[in-house]
Amino acid sequence: MSFDRKTPSRRRGVWVTAAIGVPALLVTALLVGQALTPSSTAPDDSNVVVADPTPSSVEQSPDESVPPAAPAPDGLPVVDYDPAPGGFPADPATMDVTPLTDGAHPTRRIAAYDAPGGRPRAFLEPTIRGVELTMPIAQRRAGWTAVLLPSANRRLAWLPPGGFETVPLRDQIVVERKAHRLTWYRAGKAVRSWEVSLGQSGQETPLGRTFILGRTPPPESVYGGVDIYALGSVPDDPESVPDGLRGAHIGVHTWHNDDELGENTTNGCIRLTRSGQRELLAEVRPGSSVVVVDQLAAPPPTA
Repeated sequence: MSFDRKTPSRRRGVWVTAAIGVPALLVTALLVGQALTPSSTAPDDSNVVVADPTPSSVEQSPDESVPPAAPAPDGLPVVDYDPAPGGFPADPATMDVTPLTDGAHPTRRIAAYDAPGGRPRAFLEPTIRGVELTMPIAQRRAGWTAVLLPSANRRLAWLPPGGFETVPLRDQIVVERKAHRLTWYRAGKAVRSWEVSLGQSGQETPLGRTFILGRTPPPESVYGGVDIYALGSVPDDPESVPDGLRGAHIGVHTWHNDDELGENTTNGCIRLTRSGQRELLAEVRPGSSVVVVDQLAAPPPTA
C-alpha cells in the first residue's frame, strides 16, 4: 500500500506507506489487514464534474442479447497489489460523482475482459494478498458488468455473468483538490467533511474514480498509530516518488501531527486527522467508491 514516507524532520519527502509507501512493508501489512499499469495521463475534463442524469450502473434492456465470453487462457496474469496488466479500457465517466451503490465480490477466480464479449486480459480472485476484494460496479451492458479495476488508475474491467456476488455499497468519499477537502457521503447525503493534505507538485493525488481496496496497520509511528485505507489507485507517475515508495498505492491515512493540513505536501496520498480517520475506518467499508476531483461543480446527486 502507499504511504507518505516523509519523516518528522523532512517536509517534502513523505508518502503514505499504507498507501504509497515501502512496498514490502505494505504487502506485509495487507496480509494482516483488511483491505496496478496506471495511466500516466490525467483526465481531459478534470475541472468539469457533471453527474450523468442516468446513473452509469443502470441495466440495459433485458431483451438485449448477452455476448458470449471467450475462454480465458490459463496463463493470463492475476490482478494483484502490483500494477495491473494493460489492455483494459479507460473509465469513460471517471469524473462522475454519482454514487456507485453496488459492488462485485468474486466468489472464485474469474476472467476480466476489455469489453462485453471482448478479449480476456487478466484474472480476478476473491482476495488480493489475503484481503477480500470488492470492486464498485460502474456500468452494466448487455448482461456484462463493468467494475473499477484495482491496482490501476481510471480503468474498467468487464465481467461476464457468474462468478461474483453483488454487495450493496452505501458510502462514498469525494476529495476536492483545490479546497483540500474530503467529504464522506452516505446514501447521497454529506455526513462529514475534513480538511486534508494532498500530493505535492509532480506527485499530485490522482484524479478520477477509485475505491477503498483495503485496510492495513500503520508501518511506522509517524502515521499516528491509526490504520490506513489503501485505495485501488496508484501514482500517476511511479518514477516521481521516492525509491522506497515504488510499487505502493495511494492511501487515506493520518499523520503524527496536523501541521500540514490544507497543503500539498504528501507523495500523493490523502492525509486527514486521526479522529476523522478513525470515523471512516468505523463506518466506511472496503469496496466503497472514492472520487478525486479538482472541484465540485455541484453536490453529488442522490443515488
